[in-house]
Amino acid sequence: MTRLRGFLRDNGLTLVFGAGFLLSLAGQAVAGHADLDNQLVAEGLAPLGFGGYLLSSDFAVDVTENWQSEYLQFFLYIFGTVWLLQRGSPESKRLHEAGPESDEEQKAGRHATPGSPRWASAGGLRQSWYARSLGTLMCALFLLSWLTQSVTGVAAHNEQHLRELQAPISWAQYVRSADFWSRTLQNWQSELLAVGSMAIFSVYLRQRGSPESKPVGSPHGATGVEG
Repeated sequence: MTRLRGFLRDNGLTLVFGAGFLLSLAGQAVAGHADLDNQLVAEGLAPLGFGGYLLSSDFAVDVTENWQSEYLQFFLYIFGTVWLLQRGSPESKRLHEAGPESDEEQKAGRHATPGSPRWASAGGLRQSWYARSLGTLMCALFLLSWLTQSVTGVAAHNEQHLRELQAPISWAQYVRSADFWSRTLQNWQSELLAVGSMAIFSVYLRQRGSPESKPVGSPHGATGVEG
């Protein structure tokens, strides 16, 4: 029991958000299935079973269009904050720290400590990749989920066209279509707004005890300081 409590304490952030993700995904599936069935019945077609909906392009495109925008947000934020600064924000590095920083500051190469990850001191290509592995992974997940969105999107688009007795279109035509870019840009603009808002609001506002906020008494101009 002590070990379980320790595990829950040490991984609470991941576990709570992971559980919230699964619950919201399940809720989206139920609501999305009901919405699609309402559309099918209104068009005089037979409703789709819940299992069939989970395997459908309609469900897949709704999920992946949100995933790709979230991973885009993290990818841009991780790489952007290497060089871009915001005076007074805990989301920014200190104003003199712009850039990838030295091996000594990053505890890399010969400056690695006994507790450092093995590849931090490996040197060469392995260290170079590891030093950018988080941003690289987020970029790969963004591109993969965006590609998946385009594939499932064209399938869903063509299913709608077939129900309306219209000719289907190719994947290349779909990625140039208004439907694809409307789905994409409505998510991008919201993610970019959220990141920009967090960066500037955290200059002047506080949340006691949160590492995303500066300490309550920190000056507005204090940059890169977390509570």
